[in-house]
Amino acid sequence: MPWTSSSPPDRGLASACMTATDLMTRRYANLAGLLACVAMMGFALYSEYVLLLEPCPLCVFQRMATIGLGAVFLLAFLHNPAGRGGRVYGVLVFATAAAGAGIAGRHVWVQNLPADEVPACGAGLDYLMNTVPLTEVIREVLTGSGECAELKWSFLGLSMPAWVLICLTLLGLFGLIANFRLPARRGAG
Repeated sequence: MPWTSSSPPDRGLASACMTATDLMTRRYANLAGLLACVAMMGFALYSEYVLLLEPCPLCVFQRMATIGLGAVFLLAFLHNPAGRGGRVYGVLVFATAAAGAGIAGRHVWVQNLPADEVPACGAGLDYLMNTVPLTEVIREVLTGSGECAELKWSFLGLSMPAWVLICLTLLGLFGLIANFRLPARRGAG
């Protein structure tokens, strides 16, 4: 049958394939956020085990925040709530990303201190975890140490913590906007 303006052409296989607008849902946005966190952790592990860059305590905390953010994105993807539930996940994503970005920002600050103001190297994270209360460990790590001030890797003039800061900030904003603005399901408003 020839195509006329009143009858769309038969697109066959093309009509069965998803389009970009089909993927513009909260669920797929949360999947994209999860995959971004997996990629960040994949690069962190590549840097540690292939490039042999030992993570400092602030790096470990940034990894924990990235894993936490990925877990929130995973829960939001699996649950896929409508309405207020989506907004709750948006706030959780943003808060988790903000915590990680705060840690990364602190790390960037420590790396940019003048040499005479860099804190002395302290005990290792493993030792601290085994000997002092958790609140003291957190305080000690966030204070930074000499090993956190070392610039071991950079790309386009930015250190790894600076890239983590950028990525977590963008992921937090993306998750907030996606969970507030996108529909939970295709065709939903």
